[in-house]
Amino acid sequence: MSGDFMEFDDFALPDPPAPGVVGGALDQAGIDALFGDVGPERARTGLKAVIESDVISYERLPMLEVAYDRMVRQFATSMRNLTSDAIDVSLEEVTSIRFGDFMGHVALPAMIGVFRVEEWRNYGLITVESGLIYAVVDALLGGRRSGARPVIDGRGFTGIETGLVARMLNLALDDLGAAMRPITPATMTLERIETSPRFASIAGPTNVCTMATLRVDMDGRGGCFNVLLPYATIEPVRYLLAQRFMGEALGPENIWGAHMAAEIRNTEVAIDVVLGETLMTLGDVRALAPGQTLTLGRRPDDPLEVHVGGVPLARATIGQRRNNIAVRLATDVARGPLK
Repeated sequence: MSGDFMEFDDFALPDPPAPGVVGGALDQAGIDALFGDVGPERARTGLKAVIESDVISYERLPMLEVAYDRMVRQFATSMRNLTSDAIDVSLEEVTSIRFGDFMGHVALPAMIGVFRVEEWRNYGLITVESGLIYAVVDALLGGRRSGARPVIDGRGFTGIETGLVARMLNLALDDLGAAMRPITPATMTLERIETSPRFASIAGPTNVCTMATLRVDMDGRGGCFNVLLPYATIEPVRYLLAQRFMGEALGPENIWGAHMAAEIRNTEVAIDVVLGETLMTLGDVRALAPGQTLTLGRRPDDPLEVHVGGVPLARATIGQRRNNIAVRLATDVARGPLK
């Protein structure tokens, strides 16, 4: 201090907080950086992008693709017989999708067929887009062939239109069941046809499903239909559909099976031959003495029971071979109770 003035040493100001941190806690910018900005102008990042990712990791099912490829050939023949037109059926893709995403992308108006697979005791969906619906109705009712796209007026489908499309769906399900038969029996029955996705919910929104898209071309007109099978539906036969070729056998299972069969054949068991049985009181048993004779009520030529672990397996006769007591089986080894 000099005169009337005082001098103060400069003191350092605290460092400014890091971006996104206020008072040691995250602000809104930091939270958005961590969980992903949900604004429409920016792409999703962070944990939100991981959680809401559309990428689905799924197991390839080669045998299911083979069944769909075989179905395409059979369904093309069935449609030619139904419509008497030149029909071309092609398989566009077989992929996996979440059930909620699939139902949210069904373009209305459309028909959604709910079918049941009897052997798997579960359900699947087959959806037909409007272009294919009008093409099938025109073909079955004798409409003129025209390359112009049909005008969609937004009205509901009539009973006649629903019945005609149901004939096509029944053919598709029969052909898919026939294509699956060499792999596993699959009887597919169409239960009902819905026009609203709300009434065709057969799985949870997040359940993963396998979806096959098939295109039907009928002289310049036609469209696509999808076959949707939830993974819960194909779970009973998933191991068969995951084979790389038909009749594939997994090596480790065969090795262990042969090993167990060999060990079972080499297992030693103790065989008991029951000469006879008699009932005695506890007092008589306690009074037994060496040299006492027990009467069993058996003759030397009567068949005796052969037991293993107390379980009767067969009957045998007693004899002598090379100065040893021996028995000869008089019946085959019983698989059930000995009669």
